[in-house]
Amino acid sequence: MDGGPIASARQIFDDNVGVEASDLTQDEIERYRPAVYEMISAQATEPLFLKVHDAYTYTPDGVPLISQAATAGVLYLIRNPLDVAVSFAHHSASTVERIVRKMADADFAFVDKPHSLHNQLRQRLLTWSGHVTSWVDEPGLRVLVVRYEDMKADPIATFSGVIRFCGLDDDPARIAKAVDFSRFERVQAQEQAAGFGEKMPLADSFFRKGQVGSWREGMSEELAQAIVATHAQVMDRFGYL
Repeated sequence: MDGGPIASARQIFDDNVGVEASDLTQDEIERYRPAVYEMISAQATEPLFLKVHDAYTYTPDGVPLISQAATAGVLYLIRNPLDVAVSFAHHSASTVERIVRKMADADFAFVDKPHSLHNQLRQRLLTWSGHVTSWVDEPGLRVLVVRYEDMKADPIATFSGVIRFCGLDDDPARIAKAVDFSRFERVQAQEQAAGFGEKMPLADSFFRKGQVGSWREGMSEELAQAIVATHAQVMDRFGYL
């Protein structure tokens, strides 16, 4: 599953629009982004996999940010928000309390400072629940929800389902090899030996624990209850209560 750049990469915007994103406001950038993905899709000679952080939002003109015309399908990766809060706090060198607040903030976004130049464009995330439902309940999208916990419990079966959804060759030997090569312990050792490009500067590591239920050791009961109170409906829907 050879991937392209992240969908919010500034470089693919600049290469396809003909106007540099640094000359535009954030709302102007978002007006162009659907066309960027349609151009990339039209030029692709085989399925292209793009990582997306954005919630499924609409431009100021009412157009979906991620063009449905350019989208063959969506793999939506979901994880228990209790574990997300602890993991994200470590990833961003922040506190769990601050992350819990961000996960409840409908205006939360990555790279939303208008006066700084980053290698990615603004990505609106909404609340944790809002992000989930923005994708999985959007009419017209072909979506496969993949739970982190299922990947841990039965990686072969879960990844086989992903492969079939993507229309790739359902070869058990290749799937088993891919799963083995991406074992947490293996990629963790690779990071320790050679580093990892997506690690945040202040974080100790990118691949930290990868455990299910680690929130019990890294979060107070009060914060856990705050997450449940805010996100109970979506948590229940996906088996997290």
